[in-house]
Amino acid sequence: MSGVQEDKSYEASTSGAPTNTNNSLLSTHPTREGTRFSLFKEKQKKIPAMQGLKTIILSSYVNLLLVFVPIGIASHFVWSPTVTFIMNFLAIVPLAKLLGFATEDIALRTGEVIGGLLNATFGNAVELIISIISLTQNLVVVVQASMLGSILSNLLLVLGMCFWGGGYYYKEQHFNKTVAQTSASLLFISVASLLIPASFYGSITSARSESNEDLTQDILRISRATSVILLVLYFSYIFFQLRTHKHLFIGPTIVESRDVTRHPDVEGGSRQEEEEEEEEEEPQLPAWMAVALLVVVTALVGVCAEFLVSAIEDVTKVWHISETFVGLILLPIVGNAAEHLTAVTCAIKNKMDLALGVAVGSSMQIALLVTPLMVIIGWGMNVEMSLYFNIYETAILFIAVIMVNYLIMDGESNWLEGLMLVAVYIVIAISFYYYPDETSASTGALPTGNTTVSS
Repeated sequence: MSGVQEDKSYEASTSGAPTNTNNSLLSTHPTREGTRFSLFKEKQKKIPAMQGLKTIILSSYVNLLLVFVPIGIASHFVWSPTVTFIMNFLAIVPLAKLLGFATEDIALRTGEVIGGLLNATFGNAVELIISIISLTQNLVVVVQASMLGSILSNLLLVLGMCFWGGGYYYKEQHFNKTVAQTSASLLFISVASLLIPASFYGSITSARSESNEDLTQDILRISRATSVILLVLYFSYIFFQLRTHKHLFIGPTIVESRDVTRHPDVEGGSRQEEEEEEEEEEPQLPAWMAVALLVVVTALVGVCAEFLVSAIEDVTKVWHISETFVGLILLPIVGNAAEHLTAVTCAIKNKMDLALGVAVGSSMQIALLVTPLMVIIGWGMNVEMSLYFNIYETAILFIAVIMVNYLIMDGESNWLEGLMLVAVYIVIAISFYYYPDETSASTGALPTGNTTVSS
């Protein structure tokens, strides 16, 4: 989730001063000394409580939706499941924004290690909470579809809107292709890890050499072992970013565009922004208030997510849509709406490294951290959550990753590339609208022979 204020938090420094994105680890939290690898920063100025409270309230226009939090909670006890779903859907959007805001403020008080781990832990907290609650209700279809949907949404819709929105003001925009390609390559590895269970299932069933129960257990074992490896790979990437190769992630590439398509005063505005960016970002809340905000908002997200998930089954019947569509298209909007807005805002300001940090970095976290973590948690809960997706779902993800890898290869973007990504996402959304749960292996609904049985 992105808790960064649009006006300040995603500003990049032309002097090489680092900035942080809450959703990904594509930027770091160096200390003032610049090279010291520490856990906490030494000095913090005192912030009055009233000033902190005012900052929270005015941090984003998205906070206007906070009115739906009490309405959403009350709707669970008073109104129909459909109304409950809608109200809590709207309530989680501003809560996700505040959750990220609190995380970012706490991270600014720490050194590289703690800040990076905080972002890794709470960067996708809403997705984690919704997924865990869904697992407790055995809605594995929702969990797997939401994981796939979050990756596709960030890679195609968010990145596409960044390219498109930024391309409206600039004919060409530039970004650090080394960092972007590293993240995209890790995404490719995660897709390969999904291909293995699907390929295993296809080859075994064609040979008919195993019983249904043996096949199910084998896929579970493969998924759990693969999940452990993916988690190790993800935290190795954190070490790569924060310690051994952190120079690659400090000082995003800011190229002042020479090809402004509208607003002739953009160049002057850019200079003014660059002067403002040279100031190092500082915490905006008292430490106790930031921690309290994090705890309270996390609790509220848990309550609203519980009511949201409990209404999914009734909503699918009333609206005549599948659980796969709910998880793939609707739920990613809940957790990512605020960060989507931030990413596009960055792109419009020609801060493409930061925009990619949100889009590609968040996709990488879902693929390498959240998804395998859900498999491990499901294992502990005795829920048959696996990395098995059917060929159709795996192929779509594979195509998306290949397409993004190709487009970011040259380190440049334009509006047409963005339009292509958005168009592909819309086509995928339409196809999944008509995609029945019965044929989806992401029903979690592990394969057993030639059929699938609900786990």
